[in-house]
Amino acid sequence: MDKRVVIADDESIIRLDLKEILEGDGYLVVGEAARGDDALAMIRELEPDLALLDVKMPGIDGIEVARELKGSGTMVVLLTAFSQRSLIESARDAGVVAYLVKPFRSSELLPKLAALLHPATAAPHEEPEASHVDDKIETREIVQRAKELLMEQRGLDEPAAFEIIQQSAMRGRTRMRDVAQQILKGEFVG
Repeated sequence: MDKRVVIADDESIIRLDLKEILEGDGYLVVGEAARGDDALAMIRELEPDLALLDVKMPGIDGIEVARELKGSGTMVVLLTAFSQRSLIESARDAGVVAYLVKPFRSSELLPKLAALLHPATAAPHEEPEASHVDDKIETREIVQRAKELLMEQRGLDEPAAFEIIQQSAMRGRTRMRDVAQQILKGEFVG
């Protein structure tokens, strides 16, 4: 049976990208919303297996939607461009099962969703565990700090700084976290 999904993000291009990625992998997108309050009503009505929610939306934010849905049977994954510890802790308390940091790619998104929706078939290292989530959060924080440093030092915008980290990691066949740590230590020559 297809897994049913509701997507909520105030940026229509993000919704469109997500819908395309998910439907291409066999998910059934049963609803889309640009506002948190609309998303909450839609999720309560449609009862999807999964809700992908942006943190910052008009109406009510994604964390509040998650809090309202806690215990409903719908898994909530937050979409965020932010990685502040306080935000992540309040999201976890609200019952959020995972985070996806924008910009995201299908190669990151689909395995993560598969591991959440089918934990028995996921590789052991992909099971959503608190320590794994904490490691992901820490990685995002390190990458975020490195992006900010590159932006400051080189006068770049955020997408350009992210691309430098991402491309360097791919060229070096290493993790973005490792590249970010080099940047923060002043050892990066990219």
